Amino acid sequence: MKKENEDKYSLDESLPHQIHAPSWKGTGVTMKEPFVNDYGVIIGDSNYNSRHSPLNKWSDEIDPAIMSGEQWVHSTNDIGWNTPENKALLEEKRNPHGVPFTHPDKDVGYSSD
Repeated sequence: MKKENEDKYSLDESLPHQIHAPSWKGTGVTMKEPFVNDYGVIIGDSNYNSRHSPLNKWSDEIDPAIMSGEQWVHSTNDIGWNTPENKALLEEKRNPHGVPFTHPDKDVGYSSD
């Protein structure tokens, strides 16, 4: 049974279809759903192919610059997150000590310092 706020675009806050994809678990970042850009191409569905894509209609008249910009990049499902530099950005968002232990009526940190 899915929780109400459970991420529906990943499996345990990861992208299991990408072999070296980072885990978003513990970063506070929620996976975003795919979107359709100005050219009718679905971005973030991991299929990387669309009949509307300029790549499928390429000719000498197509300016390659039309395939640049934010409308071609998905904020959470992009192969660029698999780079060491971008994985490091996610690691900076994680709590280095994990989830703190709490108890409703015990101060587990009392006299620990």
